[in-house]
Amino acid sequence: MSKQKGDEAEEKAISYLEDLGYKIIEQNFYAKKLGEIDIIASMNDIYHFIEVKSANDYEVAVNNITASKLSKIKRSLSYYLQIKKLNVAYCVDAIIVTPSSIDLLENITL
Repeated sequence: MSKQKGDEAEEKAISYLEDLGYKIIEQNFYAKKLGEIDIIASMNDIYHFIEVKSANDYEVAVNNITASKLSKIKRSLSYYLQIKKLNVAYCVDAIIVTPSSIDLLENITL
């Protein structure tokens, strides 16, 4: 997928989250040598670390959330909480963007 399509999917995801009442805290947080978190948002005092995946097919997008990717997200979010000195409730979510839908998958784990 091109960077442009990825950026468009992230913008759609942000609009979707804002419509649901989420507060966007940060976008594209990069932890050197650990990985990137696409969106960091909060709702009801819970931080949501969100991976955005897009494809023409829902199943293809979901299958791109691998164990390796989740591991990088978890390391990156631990680093984020440490450098921001936060002690908050949090979860890892995914937003799946296809040409016909946007779906929020909350609290994903493998």
